[in-house]
Amino acid sequence: MALVFRAVAQLAGISLSLLGWVLSCLTNYLPQWKNFNLDLNEMENWTMGLWQACVVQEEVGTQCKDFESFLGLPAELRISRVLMFLSNGLGLLGLLVSGFGLDCLRIGETQRDVKKRLLILGGILFWTAGVTALVPVSWVAHVTVQEFWDESIPEIVPRWEFGEALFIGWFAGFSLLLGGCLLNCAACGTQAPLASGHYAVAETQPHRLHLEMKTTQLKL
Repeated sequence: MALVFRAVAQLAGISLSLLGWVLSCLTNYLPQWKNFNLDLNEMENWTMGLWQACVVQEEVGTQCKDFESFLGLPAELRISRVLMFLSNGLGLLGLLVSGFGLDCLRIGETQRDVKKRLLILGGILFWTAGVTALVPVSWVAHVTVQEFWDESIPEIVPRWEFGEALFIGWFAGFSLLLGGCLLNCAACGTQAPLASGHYAVAETQPHRLHLEMKTTQLKL
């Protein structure tokens, strides 16, 4: 039963982590972090992301313009770029590391401690990737709420609201965190037995050699 839980936890952990990493990469480039529509023209919607601002018109379609200056952006957008890149990189590294620690991968099966450490390291990398994805999304959401309820801004001025990318980013961050937790739980569980074949034979060869050497010494 413990081995079944270990296998299921590894499969669920790597699947959630992969899903979270893909969604975090998608969140990084989506231009729907914030949006608003004009009361005078409901057919026109404005969106803003980390890299560009877009206007969506029913007749013309979507037109986007990249931000020309990095230093000219607000602080939350500048730091969010760095953190999202860091999250994407850590997530990719976590997938590579934890992949070699899975029981279904027979490479290095006899080195149980190494595979366990790789699985734990992969879980830690997914945790870090999840946190670095949640921080920028939550920060931009916090600033958006503050600006929305800022009484010093005239009511006639349009207010930014939450975009779809923020919700995707939250889901991505929690998926990475949960996937990392499952991988670490699986690493601390009961390990699967060695597969029959050359791995088991390779493990018994040193013992046979040791016994043969002892027998030779006794004869001498």
